[in-house]
Amino acid sequence: MYRVGIDVGGTGIKVGILNEAHQLVTEGSIPTVISDAFESQVARIVQCIRETASGAGIGEHEIESVGVGIPGIANDEGVVIKCTNMGWNHVPFSATFRRLWDVPVRIDNDANVAALAESVSGVSAGTSSSVFITVGTGIGSGIIINGKIWKGFHGIGGELGHVILKLDGEPCSCGNRGCLERYCSATALIRMGREAVHGHPESGILASASGDASRIEARTVIDNARTGDPIAVEVYGRFISYLSQAIASVVNLLDPEVIVIGGGVSKAGSFLLDPIREEYKRYVIFNDQPMPEIKLAILGSKAGIIGAAML
Repeated sequence: MYRVGIDVGGTGIKVGILNEAHQLVTEGSIPTVISDAFESQVARIVQCIRETASGAGIGEHEIESVGVGIPGIANDEGVVIKCTNMGWNHVPFSATFRRLWDVPVRIDNDANVAALAESVSGVSAGTSSSVFITVGTGIGSGIIINGKIWKGFHGIGGELGHVILKLDGEPCSCGNRGCLERYCSATALIRMGREAVHGHPESGILASASGDASRIEARTVIDNARTGDPIAVEVYGRFISYLSQAIASVVNLLDPEVIVIGGGVSKAGSFLLDPIREEYKRYVIFNDQPMPEIKLAILGSKAGIIGAAML
């Protein structure tokens, strides 16, 4: 038997089929068409699954279940409460899907399913508690307790990116100010880098962007920090401090066995991990006790598909 994992994104929807050993057997994808009616979007997903399965010689009767990861929230009845990227608001995804293909369907947040994937077949496999933090355009997080996704009583927990780090701080797209993701996401690193070069036109950051501050990306700051550019080192050090404080807050609250860092910024590897491992301990209240390991995610872009299938 096989399980299907669907990773719903604002530009594309990926489909993967896993065997009983949690191995990815085959994949497919379709572009996201937000202008389509909700029912048409679901029908396109179903068709993509069928074509992907057929191309791998897998019969529809061999599909045991379907899991869906979305950049939003859904309840246990399969109703998507909010998924802004898709324009979905209180839509009955599971019921609509099952009218087209009657198999069990489960839906959860994309960071939650990535956390589940890493805890079952990734870097945190074998642990009973872990927290997955994805550092990309924003900050996503997923909490695993006793081997299961924990998302709170109302299904809206685990939003580390919108914990308030600075009272009345930077405005956030969520409507609040000072949210953590405004200080330790790739977007935050870009903003801080662009702000820094205004007073320091001699910085290697600006030179790497051909003198155009609007072309500064997170990688621009990281690469220049590696080579020792003083302004980049200062900006990156500030970013590391913010992220270390966020991780310490997770440790103080939950004390998980492992904290896993994924997302685009995690590609910095040891240049990200080593200073965080050193600094986060400063903010942990019981830092004379054993503390969680900080590890890099290993499943990459496949985590969404794999974790969704495991729902």
